Amino acid sequence: MKKSFDVVVIGTGEAASAAAWKVHAAGRRTAVIDWRPFGGTCALRGCDPKKVLVGAAETLDRLQRMDKKGVHAQAARIDWPALMRFKRTFTRPVPEAREKEFLQAGIAALHGQARFVGSRKLRVDSEEIEADHFVIASGARPVTLRFPGAEHLITSEQFLELDELPRRIVFVGGGYISFEFAHVAIRAGAEVSILHGAPRPLEKFDPDLVEVLVTASRVRGIDVKLDSRVERVERGSAGSTVHASGGVQVKADLVVHGAGRVPDIDELGLDEANVEHGPAGVVVNEFLQSVSNPAIYAAGDVSATTGPPLTPVAGYEGGIAAENILEGNRRKPNYSGIPTVLFTIPSLAAVGLGAQAATERKLKFRVNHQSTETWYSSRRTAEMHTGFKVLVEEGTGKILGAHLLGAQAEELINIFAMAIRLGLSASDLERAIFAYPSYASDLSYML
Repeated sequence: MKKSFDVVVIGTGEAASAAAWKVHAAGRRTAVIDWRPFGGTCALRGCDPKKVLVGAAETLDRLQRMDKKGVHAQAARIDWPALMRFKRTFTRPVPEAREKEFLQAGIAALHGQARFVGSRKLRVDSEEIEADHFVIASGARPVTLRFPGAEHLITSEQFLELDELPRRIVFVGGGYISFEFAHVAIRAGAEVSILHGAPRPLEKFDPDLVEVLVTASRVRGIDVKLDSRVERVERGSAGSTVHASGGVQVKADLVVHGAGRVPDIDELGLDEANVEHGPAGVVVNEFLQSVSNPAIYAAGDVSATTGPPLTPVAGYEGGIAAENILEGNRRKPNYSGIPTVLFTIPSLAAVGLGAQAATERKLKFRVNHQSTETWYSSRRTAEMHTGFKVLVEEGTGKILGAHLLGAQAEELINIFAMAIRLGLSASDLERAIFAYPSYASDLSYML
């Protein structure tokens, strides 16, 4: 059977949905294809369910911090099975609702693994699909680990489906997944270790604030082992043993893959469609169009751009790819002022340049870097590991970068992000009047 469309979108996550809805609204015959339940990583297997767990951990942490400061928190605990049932109230309705929305609007919703068999043709199971344009937005998957026993690890997706939380958990890798889930698991009562092969984890964040966060993690009970590259995992009747460099051995009931993700493009048959690609994904021009096949665009985690692999960026790129299909290549993505957040407790947030990057660009700037654990906003909720670093360009006064560690950092960073994206200066922000007492009212002291 053969079907023809104007635009076919591979994936149903944020990038894919943004692209599909935009081309459909312009009257194009549109189809979406996914081999997994409709909804994508963020809604089903990533940001949204993760933040539900983080929210519970934050609640417990705040109660415990305020214990004997007017709050009695001794009996407070996380009921993991109940928390997972609550989490599923967010994820379970998504696939059916997303597919229903597509179908009711007249967007064809196809299930199966898409694989290109020509420059403008692909197959989904036994169906052959032709289109004038394709948008590849199939997301990311865990990087393949090569050490012996890697098959014994579970992924972050599987962690988010655990009905019971094992007592001893080891996270392999020192990135987002490991630190965020470790902070949840330790507060849910597990014994938690993170094994990272380099001397510094979380390399995309400010090193000074990362050091404070690592200290906070250890104080809370997370065993963070740096310079500990995992060499093999052995499974026995009593659990697993994780062997790392330097003779490190850690016993575990569960070992979790937190060593990074890569574009999920291996099964798409991109060579058959003459689509140039590499480890970073589909190679695209400044309009998100394949450099080797003009009928194909890529957005989100599969697009080899300079944009960070974040959900808002995926949706942004999906919309741009659709506009360029509809109107010709006119719009280019702008990645300035995009914030990123590590949802640990406390959270770590960043936007713009770090000090090293600003120095490498030969920019002249001043840095305001302070610990804020003695500030009122930290003391009133008993926060012990908080701080910031803000870079301001000399001469122009523009905000070059902001790095925050503490409660509500994920909200306050958005003000700095807006300033960078709109070209506001430090003096512009200082003229703003924020509600007091609030975390935003601290902002003027950070400039």
